[in-house]
Amino acid sequence: MKKALLTLSALALCMAAGSALAKEYKELRFGVDPSYAPFESKAADGSLVGFDIDLGNAICAELKVKCKWVESDFDGMIPGLKANKFDGVISSMTVTEAREKVIDFSSELFSGPTALVYKKGSGVSDVASLKGKKVGYEQGTIQEAYAKAVLDKAGVTTQAYANQDQVYADLTSGRLDASIQDMLQAELGFLKSPQGAAYEVSKPVNDPLLPAKTAVGISKGNKELKALLDKGIKALHDDGTYATIQKKHFGDLNLYSGK
Repeated sequence: MKKALLTLSALALCMAAGSALAKEYKELRFGVDPSYAPFESKAADGSLVGFDIDLGNAICAELKVKCKWVESDFDGMIPGLKANKFDGVISSMTVTEAREKVIDFSSELFSGPTALVYKKGSGVSDVASLKGKKVGYEQGTIQEAYAKAVLDKAGVTTQAYANQDQVYADLTSGRLDASIQDMLQAELGFLKSPQGAAYEVSKPVNDPLLPAKTAVGISKGNKELKALLDKGIKALHDDGTYATIQKKHFGDLNLYSGK
């Protein structure tokens, strides 16, 4: 009987210790690179706007926590997670095998393909037409991995940039023949801007190095935060909030694959 009581006491202590160690989130700090409209960018007054921003704020509201946005270049997102500069990354971060080795992800936020952007009448139309030309991409993205693994070996000159705004600046100035990025970002962000009027977008570039699923990036092994975020994301779908935010930014276009 004493042994049974001791065992129960030990179990109670373990459970109490586990409860004490469990982190209670009152604030969620999200890393974001605001150079990727319509997903994340800055309004004229300096405030953060976009599809990802609205989703992040809605997740925080659902979980009854404060949202804090921390700006960073995209290639600093994973190092920032490791350095505890933020709790999660909501910045159009695609889920890849390479990233899953060093960080974890929430359930899906949205999915979208990759495409090229080039000037109308330039002779560029697809990857095969890029030989001998110069293509820009944002550092730390899946497009960088694709550029190094495929384009560099196909006779294409590639150039990395700290953010997407810099890519488009060199594209419009003529220092680049094309850029490669998320297709929706190009269509609904750059092409709808005054500087993008003379440009067009290719068909999706299909390659295993260019997956479509995007999610919240979190530190490896943080199961508690993953469960919390997944709960919030599911609630947004269940109560129609996700659909409302999606319609606001993309009309009748459906970005969610349901995976």
